[in-house]
Amino acid sequence: MSILKKIFSTGAKELVESVGEVIDELHTSEEEKEQTYNELKKMIEEYDYKMQQEVTKRWESDNLQSSWLPRNIRPLSLAFLLIVLTVFTLIDFKYVNLSIKDTWIDLWQILSITAFGAYFGSRGLEKINKKK
Repeated sequence: MSILKKIFSTGAKELVESVGEVIDELHTSEEEKEQTYNELKKMIEEYDYKMQQEVTKRWESDNLQSSWLPRNIRPLSLAFLLIVLTVFTLIDFKYVNLSIKDTWIDLWQILSITAFGAYFGSRGLEKINKKK
């Protein structure tokens, strides 16, 4: 299960390194090791590129919808996450007498990093692609 997690998460670098160690044990020549390592790295990069293209297609499809909600769900999600993070900050500063479990903080942290990274990262890519 950990291999699938690494393939479908940001652990691609660790995956390449761990597979590289296995390659070192299986192949005898340095050329074979280097070639196999480079091919594996290229495959992972191509997979990542295809995944990004699919996300872009979904977002473009959302923007072409006639309904208001699909076009605005990402900005609304970001606004909601920003509000939640602001509330958590106020709670942390003791402005509100409330305790939040660490598991909830971890969940909101992951959601926030993913949403903000995807939204603003994709916006940057869209601008770069428009310039080309």
